[in-house]
Amino acid sequence: MKELPHTHSCFVCGESNSAGFNLRSETDGRVVQTHFVFGTAHVGFKQTVHGGLTATLLDELMSWACAVQAKRFAYCAELNVRYLHPVRPEQPMIATAELVANRRGRLFEAKAELKDQAGVVLATATGKYLPLKDTDSAGMATDFVGDLGWVLQPVRRSGP
Repeated sequence: MKELPHTHSCFVCGESNSAGFNLRSETDGRVVQTHFVFGTAHVGFKQTVHGGLTATLLDELMSWACAVQAKRFAYCAELNVRYLHPVRPEQPMIATAELVANRRGRLFEAKAELKDQAGVVLATATGKYLPLKDTDSAGMATDFVGDLGWVLQPVRRSGP
């Protein structure tokens, strides 16, 4: 597994975002995964992680799965999450995601799941992602820490 780059500002992976998860993910070139523990500040109902934060984690991994396999950054256009069991703060877990379809580079479909240490699936997600324009990717890339060259295709430039 190879560690994926991260950003300075992102809520999920940003190293300079004090309110965020400071998530680090890795990939084998197909599956993207992370080991993560939600904190007590992530609670919605008592002793249960807020569902929106669980969705955020799964969305992040699916977005990276698109980047890793399709070599393009993409934004979420549709996100479906199925919550199977409560996610507890301070509970170590692993989340995984992978690209399941690339619709001619115009739409990516991904899936993800969140499991506890015993392998119990706590939540699953599917998503549809729209690739960024190359100019948007180039601007976004300035916020990254780490080498993006092995993850993304070179950004095409227009003009002379």
